[in-house]
Amino acid sequence: MGADTSVPYRAPERISAFLGVLTERPVSLYAAAVLRIGYGFLYLVFLLREMPHRNEIWGPGSPWTPELAAQLFDQTGWASILTLSDSRPYFEACYAAAVVTAALFMLGWRTRAVSVLFAVVVASFHARAIFMTDGGDNLILLMAVYLVFTACGRRWSLDARRARRRASAGGTRTGSAVLDTGALQYQLEQFRTTLTVVLHNCGMFVIAAQVCFLYGSAGLYKVQGGSWGNGTALHYVLNLGLFRPWPELSVLADEHDVLIAVACYLTVLLQVAFPFVLFGRLKYPVLSMLLGMHLGIAVLMGLPLFSGAMIVADAVFLPDRFYRRLGRSVRYVGRWTRGRRAAASTGGTTALVPQQQPAPRSAP
Repeated sequence: MGADTSVPYRAPERISAFLGVLTERPVSLYAAAVLRIGYGFLYLVFLLREMPHRNEIWGPGSPWTPELAAQLFDQTGWASILTLSDSRPYFEACYAAAVVTAALFMLGWRTRAVSVLFAVVVASFHARAIFMTDGGDNLILLMAVYLVFTACGRRWSLDARRARRRASAGGTRTGSAVLDTGALQYQLEQFRTTLTVVLHNCGMFVIAAQVCFLYGSAGLYKVQGGSWGNGTALHYVLNLGLFRPWPELSVLADEHDVLIAVACYLTVLLQVAFPFVLFGRLKYPVLSMLLGMHLGIAVLMGLPLFSGAMIVADAVFLPDRFYRRLGRSVRYVGRWTRGRRAAASTGGTTALVPQQQPAPRSAP
């Protein structure tokens, strides 16, 4: 029997198909928009939540002084705009600019430029007081850097709204119009479009790979621990004073030994199996269970920033058709709600029908 020569011929076709997907159209635009909105919202809430303590965490009054931060920068290579001056007014101006930047990034206003500013803000605040936060901003920092290379403002943003208005007003140029301006400019436009698509797709692939690596490494690390193997790890977690925002709730959860053991084994299984279930329908129940796990971490351990960052990161694995259906459902519910309010303000549907006058009595 001769050797199967179909595989070498299939390889170039698969490579060309992959390159076509990589260069022809941007993938997961809605997922990128969800990442932008989610991380912009999380960091905005984080800055507003820590506003009363901003000086003690990042400002001149922090126990982690600028001199200590500079010494750490010499070892790690980090940098921060917050260490450029020890002035309190300068710090307050930086903090206000960070809040505005997070809000604009969430809304998707001039996303190309604002995404760079958002990454600089997150990196600066993270580097300034790296030992003062709960670790949830580590993932936000990575995602902020990755999102700089994506077209995360194409959907559900002020930029997308402006583009739709410009297109409806006839403000966009067609391909023939570009050709009229010269072949060189047309080629430059095509190169810019292709480069944007490639950077976006590579950025989304890197984000997905980062999340898979995070779950896989966390699961493999847990497998090596004896407490996860015998199902008692969550028992010790629930009894740590540093991670007990509601002690009564932690005690109540810790009373169910069987559920604690099942949760331990299920956590390890989900994290180890996560990278292997992404290409089938099994990923939907896995993502749902991971959502419940992160909500439990946020409530029982008091780590809402970390849990929120992980929940937003999981959104990269949902297809665009899911978000389109979700958008249509939200618009339908909005129209239905407005219709009910309009009907209630006019006295119900019967108020739309003119009341009939009683028929005149006939003379006896």
